[in-house]
Amino acid sequence: QEQLVESGGGLVQAGGSLRLSCAASGRAFSNYYMGWFRQAPGKEREFVATISWSGGRTDSADSVKGRFTMSRDNAKITVYLQMNSLKPEDTAVYYCAAGSRLRELGYNVHEYAYWGQGTQVTVSS
Repeated sequence: QEQLVESGGGLVQAGGSLRLSCAASGRAFSNYYMGWFRQAPGKEREFVATISWSGGRTDSADSVKGRFTMSRDNAKITVYLQMNSLKPEDTAVYYCAAGSRLRELGYNVHEYAYWGQGTQVTVSS
């Protein structure tokens, strides 16, 4: 059964760091592009970062560029989101998602077929 499980969320002060992990199982996710999205209360789910199946290409939203880094370990079928210099506006539920073999990167919710349950990140000022 396909499954994505996030971990690593929590409460951190502004300026601090967190590393989110997403462990995948049940499919050849190592061949899929992956992404991180987030959703704050009352807002739509928004793109954070994406990575190609090989890990050779990554991209991120302008709001997190220079602060967040996405990486993957295909041997462990796990992706990571290193978040530094966190701001209160980064507070949200963060979701891991898996795409497909049809494209290299994904920027939109509809480009992803599999989703994790989400992990809460709260940044206090």
